[in-house]
Amino acid sequence: MRAVVTGATGCIGRVLCRELSARGWQVRALVRPGRAHTHIAESVAEIRTGDILVPSSLDGLADGADVVFHLAARVTDHGSRRRFHAAIVGGTRNVLRATAGRAGRFVQVSSTTACGVGSHLRGRKEEDPCSKSGVPYSDAKLEAEALVGSHGDRFPGSVAIVRPSNVLGPGSPYVDEVCRRLLSPLGVPLIDGGRHDASLVCVDNLVDAIIRAGTCPEAAGRIYHVCDDWQVSWKRYLTDLAALLGKAPRGTIPFRPAWVIGHVLERVCTPLGLRPPVTRLAAHIMGRDNHVDTSKAQTELGWRTRVSYAEAMQQVGRYVNRTFSG
Repeated sequence: MRAVVTGATGCIGRVLCRELSARGWQVRALVRPGRAHTHIAESVAEIRTGDILVPSSLDGLADGADVVFHLAARVTDHGSRRRFHAAIVGGTRNVLRATAGRAGRFVQVSSTTACGVGSHLRGRKEEDPCSKSGVPYSDAKLEAEALVGSHGDRFPGSVAIVRPSNVLGPGSPYVDEVCRRLLSPLGVPLIDGGRHDASLVCVDNLVDAIIRAGTCPEAAGRIYHVCDDWQVSWKRYLTDLAALLGKAPRGTIPFRPAWVIGHVLERVCTPLGLRPPVTRLAAHIMGRDNHVDTSKAQTELGWRTRVSYAEAMQQVGRYVNRTFSG
């Protein structure tokens, strides 16, 4: 089997390349110009230099490919609507145009925030209606999903969409960004006391679902939620992560004030190119219960949580010690 992986050097992409290679796949990795890629070199058959924002750089990307795994996106909680739309919607459109009719199946890695943000998502099913919230990241993800869905007949094996919850693993924003904030003078406050489910998914468990979505006949034209069954609160996760740095969460903010403050700070900071200390997306992720229903992935893909929270945190601990020590 032959695969194309966009976003191959990121937190999810590097694990996907490694796992595909271990299963005997030949992997063509799309890497942005100037981006380091030595950490995936042993897992891929070919490094293709290109940028999803530059259509001409994608010519021939999917030649001979059985599956295109599209992961490349703008993954952060801040920035202008234009930048999110360009990277997530425009980039997806470019990759679809370059690969339609040339690959067997197209798998889009989206986000559970495409369901909508600001309200609890516990128990949300894939068939439940989604809505825009005005938060650029989640709105762009929803638009990109619609775009992918409209291309189902352009791929012999159709398309599939995977919506991960909050990804836990080396290089994840839920590790790197949080660690940087924990080490900063501001620290990291809890939202609503950290009582809500952190709705985490280990990157290894997620990659298993992504590969299944790319290979299972049942996945054609389907959307899947992927969230581990750990039932770990934000208070527990942030306390565990902070302890690796000799730190602790600092204070708590109720959800509604955090949402309003985030909205105001985004309006002030974004035009200036500054990172807001609080954003609406961060308030939603930490201040709402986002443990979506995963029964569809379990039933149709045979997916389940395989790596435990303790095992995932051991992996994160080794990474944090290497990356943030000293």
